[in-house]
Parts: sequence; C-alpha cells; structure tokens
Amino acid sequence: MKIAIIYDWLVTNAGAEKVLKAILDIYPNADVFSLVDFLDEKERYIVLNGKYAKTSFIQKLPFAKRHFRNYLPLFPKAIESLDLSEYNLIISSSWAVAKGIKKDKNQLHICYCHTPIRYAWDLYDEYTANLSQPKKFLVQQTLKYISQWDLSTVDRVDYFIANSKFVRQRIQKTYGKTGVKALLLTKNELQ
Repeated sequence: MKIAIIYDWLVTNAGAEKVLKAILDIYPNADVFSLVDFLDEKERYIVLNGKYAKTSFIQKLPFAKRHFRNYLPLFPKAIESLDLSEYNLIISSSWAVAKGIKKDKNQLHICYCHTPIRYAWDLYDEYTANLSQPKKFLVQQTLKYISQWDLSTVDRVDYFIANSKFVRQRIQKTYGKTGVKALLLTKNELQ
C-alpha cells in the first residue's frame, strides 16, 4: 500500500508537528507533501525523520520563505496541484487547506483535523476587525473565497479524526450542514 501524508506547511516544530511526527512513526515509508517545506535540518530530523516534503508551487514563489502566508489566496490551487494519484491511502494533518487535497474514488482519505480553518470560520471577526480599508476588504474577500472552497472540499475526506470532543463539535458545526459523511472520532475513542 502506498501512503501519502499531506500537511499544511512545514516551517517550525510546534504542536501540530508532533502529530505529524507520530503519523510518520507509524508509517515511516510514507511520502510527505506540503504547501512549503522550510524546516531547518535539526527540525527536519525531529519532525520528518530527515525526509523532505514534496511541495507545491508556492515553495518557489518570491519571498515565500518568510512570507508564504501572503499567498493565502493561492493555497487552494496549490494544495489541489499536488498529485497524489499513485497513493492508496492519504492521511492529512490539517488546520488549514491540507484536507482539500484531490483524490479519486479508489483512494481513502483520513483527515486528522486540528480544526477547520479558524481565520475563515470561528476567528474571522478577530482577524478582520482591526484592518483598515482597502486591506480589510481584500482580506474579507479572500476569507470568503477560502471558506467557500473549504466547504466544497468536505466530500474529499472519508473520515475525520478529532483530538477532542470540542474539536469534533467545531468540525460538525462547520461541515455538518454540508452533508459530511465522515465518521468523527476523537483520539480517546480510537484507543
């Protein structure tokens, strides 16, 4: 079985990267994909066991290493541009766009969802409140586009896994009205 692990972006070693490391410990032969991979060598060894992720076109855009988040409007296109067609199992570890990876009907996609995209959903007002025009208008339009795209990709996930009942409720609140067929499990329910 060929396994692909898809991750939003690799720029530091923090909490979500510990989940990625745990997945890689279970599936050490899996290939890793990400929008960008800017880990330093020490973090790469800790998080990815020395592996390099296969990245999207954003990796090569100007100033991406320091300002890749400025390319947010391109994130959906970038994640969809990654070709995972040769893999049987896709595991996404996602808090942004990784769950939106394209797949075919013969592939299984399991998403460890840290949260739906917070800046497009439950923290939208916080992210836009103090912005001045015209930046506020541009950010609002971008987040509207991102949230619509996010909802349109729900059926690409076969199973969601949440790390808590709170996150499960957030997933259900965000995606539940759109026909989520996925089974929502918390980490404790898996054990």
